[in-house]
Amino acid sequence: MFQNTKAFSSFSVNDLEKAREFYQNTLGLDLQRIPMGEEYALLELQTAGGSKIMIYPKPNHTPATFTVLNFPVDDVEKTVDELTKRGVHFEQYDLADLKTNEKGIARGNGMGPDIAWFTDPAGNILSVLENR
Repeated sequence: MFQNTKAFSSFSVNDLEKAREFYQNTLGLDLQRIPMGEEYALLELQTAGGSKIMIYPKPNHTPATFTVLNFPVDDVEKTVDELTKRGVHFEQYDLADLKTNEKGIARGNGMGPDIAWFTDPAGNILSVLENR
């Protein structure tokens, strides 16, 4: 039924302009503003490979409690360092099955990729994870 459709993902934010600033200027992603009337717009995040992700404003937005967007990178440590310089704060976890180091990186140690989580201005959880 959906084998030939180009599905896409979307998530909400509480402030579209703050989201645009963060995704475009802090993360360096290509965005397109899609007008939807005089006072309403969407952001279309352009990713490698042609995938598109819609970011839409929602006045009663509640941040996702799970990772909404993952960015595969060649070197997690280098990426975390660069994003930290740009003002991104990485989450710290000290749970029985999930521990991060002082930079916020959880080492996969053969059980999964090295990964670090951070949030956008709306509180949605994003990650950078190392390609294997």
